[in-house]
Amino acid sequence: MKPREAIVKAFEGGKADRIPVALIGAGMWSVHHCGTSFRELSTDAPKMAGMILGLSDRLLSDIIYVGSGYPNFPVAALGGKIKYRDIGAPDIESPIVSSEEDLARLDPARIETDVVLRTIRDAYGIVRAAVGEDYVVTLTAWGPFTLGARLIGEEVMMKALHKEPAFARKAVGFAAEVLMRFYDPLLSPGMLDVILLGEPTASGDLISRKQFEQFVLPAMKDFTGWAGTKGARTILHICGDTTDRLDLYPLTGASCISLDHKTDLAKAKEVLHGAMCFAGNVDPVKVLLQGTVREVEDACRRVIETAGTDGGFILMPGCDIPPTVPYENIRAFARVAREWRM
Repeated sequence: MKPREAIVKAFEGGKADRIPVALIGAGMWSVHHCGTSFRELSTDAPKMAGMILGLSDRLLSDIIYVGSGYPNFPVAALGGKIKYRDIGAPDIESPIVSSEEDLARLDPARIETDVVLRTIRDAYGIVRAAVGEDYVVTLTAWGPFTLGARLIGEEVMMKALHKEPAFARKAVGFAAEVLMRFYDPLLSPGMLDVILLGEPTASGDLISRKQFEQFVLPAMKDFTGWAGTKGARTILHICGDTTDRLDLYPLTGASCISLDHKTDLAKAKEVLHGAMCFAGNVDPVKVLLQGTVREVEDACRRVIETAGTDGGFILMPGCDIPPTVPYENIRAFARVAREWRM
């Protein structure tokens, strides 16, 4: 069974002949280990695609990610200033919106012509053309809530949830529109069929279940519904302990929810199995970065035994992996799943 077939089977709730397995993003790891930089790749689609393709067999991930490490660039396209780092993904120096009036002045059409965002889309096209029949190839971005928080600032967003809910909703709604403009050039011609959205600011460590229902869920449903009409599935990753809102995830419209290592995986299976595909949740730091090969293997087996033997599940880290994770640990992580017979 090809990697793509294993992932699609999991999306559909079925059992593949082995455990589907994928990293999350891995852009920081790839850039670090290839001796290049996010800045260097940001305007060179063939080089960006070449790095990703060159690592596709080596990383043994059933899902290949394009755009990992670049989710702040929609903010840059709208006027934000990017801060590059020696190690790690580029960040936004400061928010660009402080009021509803500022938000109204932004032109979302700039997303369609921005050089870096066009480079990422072009790189996706190259990768998908090369391996799209064998792997799931996805294009990554922040989800609407996190992107909205990057526009106005995370601290401002947290305060707005309580004091200015209308402002918060407008920021999130605007972010959803920005995402649609980013993805549409690939969705409309049918080139993209799986999207990954990361929502770290929707973490269970930052917002309550009620706030998730009020501010995250509506925009996510709008986005996944729109993407679905164009033939694309959505994978949603949310950080932190979200055990208290597992039952809300099927309502997002996502095809798969990727869970942080803090979330109770046994409870996740109880709530989500049969309702939607779910993935996780090997600790990316304590296990993959700091653990031995044996500890990685043992952790993966525990996760699979807890949640993965009945199908509808993908073995993943609990979040993106740090750039210095040892390669032998990545191989061990994938090997356990690929050798597991259902």
